[in-house]
Amino acid sequence: MSHQNKNEMKKLTLLALLVLLTTLVNAQVKITGTVKDAKGHVIPGANVAIRGSYDGTTADSSGMFSFKTTEKGDQVLVASSIGYKTAEQAIRIEKADLSFLFALKEEVSELKAVTVTAGSFEAGDKKRAATVLSSLDILTTGGANADITAVVKTLPGAQQVGEQEGLFVRGGAGYEAKQFIDGTLVNNPFQASVPDIASRGRFSPSIFKGTIFSTGGYSALYGQALSSALIMESIDIPDRSEATVSLSTVFVGAGMQKVAEDKKSSWGVNYGYTNLIPYFAVVKQKPDYFRIPQFHSADGNFRFKTKKGGMVKYYTTFGASDLGLRRENINDALLKNAFGLRNTNWYNNLSLRESLGNGWKLNLGLSYSTDHSKLQNQIQDQNNNPYTSGMVWIDSTNFNLTTRADLSQVKAVFDKRLSGISVIRFGGEYMYFYNTNLYNGYKSSLTDHFKSLFSEADLYITNDLAAKVGARFEHSSLINKANIAPRLSLGYKTGKGAQMGLAYGIFYQKPENSYLYATTNFGYTKATHYILNYIKNTTLQTFRAEVFYKKYEDLVKTFPTYNNAGTGDAKGVEFYWRDKKTFKGLDYWISYSYLDTKRDYLNYPRELQPGFAANHTASLVLKKFVNSINTGFNFTYSFATGRPYYNLVKNGNQYNIADEGKTINYNNLGFSMNYLTKMGKAYAVVVASVTNVLDSKQIFGYNYSYNGARKEAIQPPAPQFFFVGLFLSWGVDRRDDAINNNL
Repeated sequence: MSHQNKNEMKKLTLLALLVLLTTLVNAQVKITGTVKDAKGHVIPGANVAIRGSYDGTTADSSGMFSFKTTEKGDQVLVASSIGYKTAEQAIRIEKADLSFLFALKEEVSELKAVTVTAGSFEAGDKKRAATVLSSLDILTTGGANADITAVVKTLPGAQQVGEQEGLFVRGGAGYEAKQFIDGTLVNNPFQASVPDIASRGRFSPSIFKGTIFSTGGYSALYGQALSSALIMESIDIPDRSEATVSLSTVFVGAGMQKVAEDKKSSWGVNYGYTNLIPYFAVVKQKPDYFRIPQFHSADGNFRFKTKKGGMVKYYTTFGASDLGLRRENINDALLKNAFGLRNTNWYNNLSLRESLGNGWKLNLGLSYSTDHSKLQNQIQDQNNNPYTSGMVWIDSTNFNLTTRADLSQVKAVFDKRLSGISVIRFGGEYMYFYNTNLYNGYKSSLTDHFKSLFSEADLYITNDLAAKVGARFEHSSLINKANIAPRLSLGYKTGKGAQMGLAYGIFYQKPENSYLYATTNFGYTKATHYILNYIKNTTLQTFRAEVFYKKYEDLVKTFPTYNNAGTGDAKGVEFYWRDKKTFKGLDYWISYSYLDTKRDYLNYPRELQPGFAANHTASLVLKKFVNSINTGFNFTYSFATGRPYYNLVKNGNQYNIADEGKTINYNNLGFSMNYLTKMGKAYAVVVASVTNVLDSKQIFGYNYSYNGARKEAIQPPAPQFFFVGLFLSWGVDRRDDAINNNL
């Protein structure tokens, strides 16, 4: 495509957006009022919404609220706030504006009690005062393109790693952070990827009602994650039936959700297709794609309430991807590496939440997933034909690899309310892992019967002092080793909305399969966490400061032999500030992390700062909705100091560092805008998004040739990603998913 044609396409896109912004506007009724408590004191930050419509807002610092709605007829207006009982008013919406006064009653003392949050960022659990992110936050974070992991990277503790998927937390590698849905482990949470290009997560944030991002010290109910756990809880039965259609520059999709008339059950299906041809036509890619990336995704769900008031939820998703790309061979500039990938993934999750009577509750989870990949790397000449050079360091990079990874698991958790609000939980889980590799005709397999038992108690000594005490036992048949991991957290309230937290815990993890294929003569890797934090939380503002120390033991070494002789540590300080109060209509958060970490693992000759760890990272996220034009504007700026890189060269019986340094600093400004309107009977959101707005140069590390004579920077395949989409819904007003992150 010529430069002139590209400019014409960009002009047409901007013109289309301007037409939508100026013509698709509908008359709305304005609803205003005030929220107070029973004593007449205003309640800032209270949520006010029309039930089932997602039309609503948040009360300002004087307790006043104001929003517009297109709903008509008899409706129910709902007001809620942490620490107060929800209040409702029946209303009738016609043409005239409306005004109301709410008086909320104070909730029971459970909401006044201190919460144990050291090491965890929680969202979605209204019983806790440390709410940080919601699914709507994820949808409206500038430049994140609704990717859960991309938004989590704006929180303290997470690194800005762009060349491989995963969450890199507090000095931990990407595979040391695990993801869980409704209590069970997700075996392949990211799309299959190619070398030096990170992939996005498989799951949409809209299916989750709560998220806990644990940067350390997480619950004994979870294990096999040395650094971090991302724990997500799926939504229950939706409020209304709906149908959706999505149209964008790179994908199309459609879905429907049907809710029974008695609101006791629902089912839904969705399908999406992504093809990057339009994006590649506008933005030149550094690799030569001989198979343009395309993805199919489909999911389904079924949910129903039990006779005892419990909930059964089933969720399934299927994905398929196909792509191929060529790059210049680093050992010979006249040759190319042609890499191809085909992947299919099927994930299933069934959960039961049920009351057993006499204060007992049961949470049961079952899941099954299977992931299949076919990977090929071929050396080619300048005419893209297969080529044999006769040099082993070049020809040995030819390979055909077929992989399969299956995980079946069952997990049961029982909990019992003790005196007051204290709770004890205990249970167990069984996981069956089945993995196979077919590499250049040679097949190998791994199976593991993994069993665990766990127990944990939330003990509220007073409203100002609480403790979480737990322990976890695990056994792996693959390495024939067992472990016992104690966990302890304390919380002490220091004032209104303020508390101190302390956490200690031991965490174990099996070595990755890539090492276990070589030998199963390993033990568990181990990390001991020590965390101290302070939180000051009000309805509209949150301040959080945390210091930590992590001691690594028994890390995997691959030279001179495969063993568990690796060591290391990580220490640092982190700050987080979120503010919805200071600037009217503006929601923003700032995070900062300082990390000092070193490791002696894999083929490192000594303890070194690993290549995925930066000393300083920071993010600023801004969100502003302009009512006069029904448009939200979202910005995200992320910064990280340069990360170290090493060229490790084998010299006899040791590895030497032939070259080392630090990459340039990382800078990325992301932007998105969301325009809300109606198109016929459909609610509509128009979304435009771009990453790396300032076109900053980004280098994630370096690759080296066999003899070290050539050094090549690892960079994104393109400097920017552009996206324009139209999202339509019938039955439920999903427009506010794009801007209202307080409901």
